[in-house]
Amino acid sequence: VQLVESGGGLVQAGGSLTLSCSISGITFADHAIAWFHQAPGKEREGFSFISRRDGETWYADSVKGRFTISTDNAKNTVYLQMNSLKPEDTGVYYCAAGPVLTTIPKYFRSWGRGTQVTVSS
Repeated sequence: VQLVESGGGLVQAGGSLTLSCSISGITFADHAIAWFHQAPGKEREGFSFISRRDGETWYADSVKGRFTISTDNAKNTVYLQMNSLKPEDTGVYYCAAGPVLTTIPKYFRSWGRGTQVTVSS
């Protein structure tokens, strides 16, 4: 399985970005796609996931109401629409694929290399 994130960049606080996670070689078992955020000097933290089977989603409180995760299975791409961005959203964003709907990193077998998001105040 190969995952490639794109769409990161520099944005002002209050702005929006859409990240994409392009997936290739995925199996039916690895239906859970999660997004993780790694702020400078901090550990990677999961904040949202989606099931490519039934579209079930989950969000951490820190992003609920601001971020939206979606999947286009025909394009093998998962999206993350990020609105009302805050400086604390700055960091590297990773997508990962695995068999369990969770944001615990150890359950994910495949990871992308990440895309940088910088939110200026």
